[in-house]
Amino acid sequence: MASAPTWPGQDIFAKVHTFTQAKEAMKGGYYPYFIPLDENEGTEVTYKGHRLIMCGSNNYLGLTTHPKVREAAIEAIRKYGTSNTGSRFLNGTLRLHTELEEELADFVGKEAALVFSTGYQTNLGTIQAIVGRQDIVILDKDDHASIVDGAILSQGKILRFRHNDMQDLERVLQKADASRGRLVVVDGVYSMGGDIAPLHELVTLCKKYGARLMVDDAHSMGVLGPQGNGTAAHFGLTDEVDLIMSTFSKSFASLGGFIAGDYDVIHYIQHFGRSMIFSASIPPANAAAARAALQIMKEEPERRERLWQIARRMKREFTNMGFDTGNSETPIIPIIIGNDMLTVYVWKYLFDEGVFVNPVLPPAVPPDKCLLRTSYMATHTDEQLDRVLEIFYKVGKETGLISG
Repeated sequence: MASAPTWPGQDIFAKVHTFTQAKEAMKGGYYPYFIPLDENEGTEVTYKGHRLIMCGSNNYLGLTTHPKVREAAIEAIRKYGTSNTGSRFLNGTLRLHTELEEELADFVGKEAALVFSTGYQTNLGTIQAIVGRQDIVILDKDDHASIVDGAILSQGKILRFRHNDMQDLERVLQKADASRGRLVVVDGVYSMGGDIAPLHELVTLCKKYGARLMVDDAHSMGVLGPQGNGTAAHFGLTDEVDLIMSTFSKSFASLGGFIAGDYDVIHYIQHFGRSMIFSASIPPANAAAARAALQIMKEEPERRERLWQIARRMKREFTNMGFDTGNSETPIIPIIIGNDMLTVYVWKYLFDEGVFVNPVLPPAVPPDKCLLRTSYMATHTDEQLDRVLEIFYKVGKETGLISG
């Protein structure tokens, strides 16, 4: 262990010694994070020989184990190796990247797209490049952390409005200085609540007040839209949304992300997005896997249809049991509990019974809105879902969450 400095004054590491909450949970056997899985077969996982049904993944279309996705990644490694060992800006761009960008732009109905190494970096680089010190970025209070961090990195003025509250957004837009550039950024589907942004109203307000609109479709791509091509396509507003972002770590069964929009805007981001310029490019296997997943999204619409069938069933069954599922409209279905310790206790009970879900605690949610985030895949079988519901009912009854 490194020794403390001899110079008198505050040690910057002092805070690390007062952070004991996680260690206490580890010691008590109820720490719910960084669980090292031994196997991950998509709908089922194994931890220390304990088999669980996975209801906490963002693998919405179940493509991580699709033979075509696997083979595409393997073939890319055979052809290009494991890494490009350089940034897109210098030596790290392959024809594979540019072909993927062309296909993504066409898929979401925009002139151009730009691939980043992660979804997080996509939001960082895009917002930082577009929003300058004299500009204003306006965020929904439930926006993903990567959007918030991109806004902070931009050094522009940050304004926020209440979640999906269009009256509050108009109030914020009214007070935003019209002589400064303004960008409104929202999630298409919100990752904790599973609700959808009211895009018609957002577009109307942005046009009324001269603001540009960016939609983060991380949890929408593959899920919403006629082809799974996102929130804007779902509402028929593709031409009205200025920037469409998504990640490859969910329905695309890979790792990376992209931003799509008008050619000149994407060209600008390409030359000013620091998180892209100063990071190694997405490895060939990840690009090839995302490209294969994109083709499957277009060729196998039955996967999306099955996903929605499952989502509707699980929402209905949980609600009928008496669980609070909030305003979910998608395959993300929260079980809202409220108290943090009860949330962790229920998570552990479900885990021990064979269901893997995600406990979500502050600061990701307000202190009184702690929840279990459940999410579903097109590849879940009816038998697996029956078992999940059976376990949830048992745990809900025995913990007093439901009374039916």
